[in-house]
Amino acid sequence: MQHFFVTPSQVKDERIYVEGMDVNHMKNVLRMRCGEELMVSDGNNRKYRCAVEGYAEEQAVLRILEEMAVDTELPSRIFLFQGLPKQDKMELIVQKAVELGVYRVIPVSTRRSVVRLDEKKAGKKVERWQQIARSAAKQAGRGLIPEVASVMSYREALEASKELDVLLIPYELARDRKKTKEIIGGIRPGKSVGIFIGPEGGFEKEEVELALEYGAEAVTLGRRILRTETAGLTMLSVLMFHLEGECVTVSGEDTYSI
Repeated sequence: MQHFFVTPSQVKDERIYVEGMDVNHMKNVLRMRCGEELMVSDGNNRKYRCAVEGYAEEQAVLRILEEMAVDTELPSRIFLFQGLPKQDKMELIVQKAVELGVYRVIPVSTRRSVVRLDEKKAGKKVERWQQIARSAAKQAGRGLIPEVASVMSYREALEASKELDVLLIPYELARDRKKTKEIIGGIRPGKSVGIFIGPEGGFEKEEVELALEYGAEAVTLGRRILRTETAGLTMLSVLMFHLEGECVTVSGEDTYSI
């Protein structure tokens, strides 16, 4: 079943009014006819099963058949601070991160980033990455479209991360797997989590030390050195598995097991 996104303001009186490029896609690409069913998410954790009722010049009018709560979002907001990689690797990272439940992707220019984008090029890249995030959110049945933020400097990214509850920085020199398990095990649903991933050359030692000063925890992803496009996705997979673990009650307190 086709899946589209709207804003809450487009949901009115048992109808949904689709606008913009999606209208052309529905009408001329998918050739959706009156009565054909589709799913629509409002970006606010509500999902609707709808039927096409008709087309206006710049709108598609959908009749709501069923309203549901979205259950595809992680119980915590995960922010991926991704060091700018070479070539088109960022497109893969954005796509797969959205599938794994990331809340926001923040491209970061670090000391070892080979890619240097001026303001104009960065704007076009972010626009492209946002389109990829939108498509991935549709495919994954997400309840919202994760935002791809504007490119930040490393210092700007650290400043932005100060509002988050937990900061993690996978680092090849981190060796304590027991400590890593304890850190991840201590993350409870509802906590916001930031993940800092370096570019192809990784972080410089001074960058890692600066992140630690901002409260980040250095963690290990195992004995192997992972590529930049693998490291963040691995961290997201671990957090997804942990946060979606079964919640049980023991002695009046909630605990989470995986």
